Amino acid sequence: MHYLDYNEKIEHGTPDFPIAFYHVDEHHSRYNMPFHWHKEMELIQVQSGFLRLYLDDREILARTGDVILIEEGVIHGGIPEHCVYECAVFDLKATLMHTDACKKYIRLISRHQIQLYPYFQAVPPKETAPSVSSLPGISPAPKDYTRLLRAVERLFDAIRYPHAGSELSTLGALYEIFGCLFEEEYYTPATDAPASGQKKMDQLKPVLEYIDSNYSGTVTLTDLSRIAGMTPKYFCRYFRAAIHRTPMDYLNYYRIERACYILSTTELPVTDVAYQCGFNDSSYFVKTFRKYMGVTPKQYALRL
Repeated sequence: MHYLDYNEKIEHGTPDFPIAFYHVDEHHSRYNMPFHWHKEMELIQVQSGFLRLYLDDREILARTGDVILIEEGVIHGGIPEHCVYECAVFDLKATLMHTDACKKYIRLISRHQIQLYPYFQAVPPKETAPSVSSLPGISPAPKDYTRLLRAVERLFDAIRYPHAGSELSTLGALYEIFGCLFEEEYYTPATDAPASGQKKMDQLKPVLEYIDSNYSGTVTLTDLSRIAGMTPKYFCRYFRAAIHRTPMDYLNYYRIERACYILSTTELPVTDVAYQCGFNDSSYFVKTFRKYMGVTPKQYALRL
């Protein structure tokens, strides 16, 4: 799955069928999920293991069978742990606004008049072991989401292996999912003023875009803090609170993600990959690669 652009510019699906399916396991070149956002909505279902997700100011630890719904424009990133997960990325307006009867519901979402629940657990958690931070927009109490989860499973069953009629089955499941969201009232009214966490993430978007455009060259803490309009010291605290890494640690993490993509799609020498990803010292590149990936670049390329 293409998780390399902070503001993804790729097209998910086709103009005629704007829904894309992605299967991600530990052998995938983009197994880890750097922070990014896109104009489409995204459904993620954990097939096995654990997936720690950050959605703007929310932190979720999703387990096998759990579903995460990510609305458009939400900055999200994740850390999988022995995890396999599947994603459906879709343009909500293009897929579900074909009839006047549906438009009134979709407009509530697209105009941000309501906030959909982002997390649906296959097994309700014990009160003593919550899997999600206590923040707005998440159900205040454990619920039985069986009906919704079954609809999500039907969606992935239909889209996983394209066949005659699979487009109809996929759209039918998508309509059922959103019908369930409204019927069961899995949403909260949106407030006029954005939450502090959302404002924080919006303020960091120009910084993330700058890293995306300039990672192959010299990027300094001074550059990033200036873009954010903060002092370097305050910016470091601000960035770490939101992204859960220091700015320079995340820059190197992002560079290694880019290196993984190049190694998996080309046969370039390690030295060339290092230079393309902003490392002027190949030995430091190897050391940094091992830090994040647990193997050397050559070992990573051989196992693909």
